[in-house]
Order: sequence, then C-alpha cells, then structure tokens
Amino acid sequence: MRRLERDGVGLAYADVGAGDPALLLLHGIACDHTNLRPQLEHFSRRHRVVAMDLRGHGASDAPDEVYGAELIAGDVAWLSRQLGLERPVVVGHSLGGVVALAVAALFPDVAGAIVALDSPLIPSPERQARMRDFIARLRTDAYEEELTRYFSALFIDTDDLERRSRIVADALQVPRHVTVSVWEQWALEFDTAAAASACGVPFLYVDAGTANTQLGRLAELCPTLSIGRTVGAGHFHQLEVPEQVNAMLERFLVTNAI
Repeated sequence: MRRLERDGVGLAYADVGAGDPALLLLHGIACDHTNLRPQLEHFSRRHRVVAMDLRGHGASDAPDEVYGAELIAGDVAWLSRQLGLERPVVVGHSLGGVVALAVAALFPDVAGAIVALDSPLIPSPERQARMRDFIARLRTDAYEEELTRYFSALFIDTDDLERRSRIVADALQVPRHVTVSVWEQWALEFDTAAAASACGVPFLYVDAGTANTQLGRLAELCPTLSIGRTVGAGHFHQLEVPEQVNAMLERFLVTNAI
C-alpha cells in the first residue's frame, strides 16, 4: 500500500495497471480495499485502478473526528487529483457507493461516471427507523454484539462461510469511533435523494436484492441511472459472484463510451 497525507491524515491506497478510463474503488463501512480485490485484479489488466482505504479504515489513519460526507468525499476527490486521475469511474460497494454519489454531487469535476454496488441510497422510512435504533445501540455496551448481528445478516445461505467469518471479524477491528460516526453521518445525515438529483454523470447501480434502496425513486431522481442485478449472492456480491459484477461493469464502460 502507498500513502499520501491530507492535512496530516494518512490515506492508504493501491495503484496498479494502466489505461483509460481509470477506476477508483471504494469499499464499504468497517471494511477495506481488499473487499474489491476481484475488481482490482480484473480491471487492472486494461485500466489503471486505484483502490483506496477510506479515512478510518484499513491502513489509513483514524483520527477521532466527525466522518461526514464533505470530509470523506473530499478525501476521494483530493486523492484523485493528487494521483492525476482524469475523470475516473468511481466504483463503490455499500458505503463506498454512497461516497461515489457524494463525489459526483459535491465535486462534479472529479468523476466521469459512478457505480454503486448494493449501496444504501434513498432508503425507505422503515429502514431509516431501523437504522436509527441500530446506531443508538452501537453506542451501548452491546456494540460488538450489534455489529456482529448486522454484518451476519448481510449474507445468504450459499455465500462462502469462511469469507463471511473473515468479513465479520474484520469489521470488529475497525475503531469503534469511526464506525459509529460514519454510520451516523452517512445513514442519518447525508441526503442521498438530493445527491442523486445533482448527479450528472452516467450511473450504474448493481442490486443484490437487498432492501437497501428504493430503486424506482432513485431512477426518477437520476435520469442517467442504469440498474443491474446479481443472482445467487448476498450483499458482498462483488466477492461472491465477481464474474457477474465485472461483466456489468465492463458493459457499462462500453455502452457509455467512458
């Protein structure tokens, strides 16, 4: 991993391959860049691919601060500029897809296109109510139990058991102040509907069949949206069925002449 410092905070990233358009990969909450390794390995054969550990995650620094949208999306935009990426395709899983949308909305000169892999965008009121309760429980002594329960529910029966155990264990290693703040800021405070309305670049959403997003509403707000769906995998479909996800990404690049 390489590192660059933004205002004293180290941001870690991998930078491999060559070719345009470049892809900038963003992982989900309490994860790291290795959760997009199949995409890194596949696309770096013909593209430059940068996979970032978001602030607070992986090998990046984890200061005790508020992990809000402008800060995290600002990190992504800053790193993209520092590395000389010209209008990269920003691909994010889960939280990473929300960050990709925030980059498109807040820093419209950065991304040439965005991809969200089963990301929580424009959630239903019922899901928001559940998330408020869940985040409140994360602030109690039941933190590890609640986090384990939440992550364990993201898989289906046919998902790889060893991978499931590793992802849950890794989530518990991320500093608690990071995980709680990220969820508070991105699940409760960030307006994904407004960001979708502001998105002016091609946008691919790859659904895993979860209740993360009101896809019909997202399509109404963002006319540049295309929607795909994976089969036979849970929320971590980019790891479980990478051949499906990669094929949709490949086609998205071709059909949008990115």
